[in-house]
Amino acid sequence: MLEQRIQTQFFESADLLYQVAENLSRPLADAAQMLIEGITSGGRVLCCGQGLSALDASYMAALLVGRFEQERPGLAAWALDGQAHGSNAEEALTRQVQTHGHPGDLLLLFEAQAELQNRWAPVLEAAHAQEMSVIALTGGGNDPMRSLLQDTDVQIRVPHSRAARVAEAQRLLAHCLCDAVDLQLLGAGE
Repeated sequence: MLEQRIQTQFFESADLLYQVAENLSRPLADAAQMLIEGITSGGRVLCCGQGLSALDASYMAALLVGRFEQERPGLAAWALDGQAHGSNAEEALTRQVQTHGHPGDLLLLFEAQAELQNRWAPVLEAAHAQEMSVIALTGGGNDPMRSLLQDTDVQIRVPHSRAARVAEAQRLLAHCLCDAVDLQLLGAGE
């Protein structure tokens, strides 16, 4: 019984990735192009998430600053801290975007839970006020984040109701973005 349940987790995750591969390839390509243009024109990438999604933001920043699969110079990216100075996450992230964000920078946002996406309004407003572009990696069956984004922003939404499945897919999305950046900056690797 337990082994079957474990196998079901694998099959559900694999099925989701297979189902969304075609639909997410266009917004992923658009997001990768935004990253490349932003980085090559001197912009920085501010990665953020709340709760467990903050770990994905930190991971993405580490891949950009460090390396993905090829050696390259570090890219200007960092993860914002959603718990700075004991304030609530939205206030802390908003303040950091207001302080560190500049025109031409990118905000790369991770949120796996659709029911929590409306909490991003002040952070997104701050990014737009700073003339930053936004790449939002989101999930869920409905789409509350779309109304918070501008036409020039890119949303990559994994349409699944389970946050665990969305988070698994978002890790792959992060790898796809890093691979595209490395391909454009370094050419095809090994």
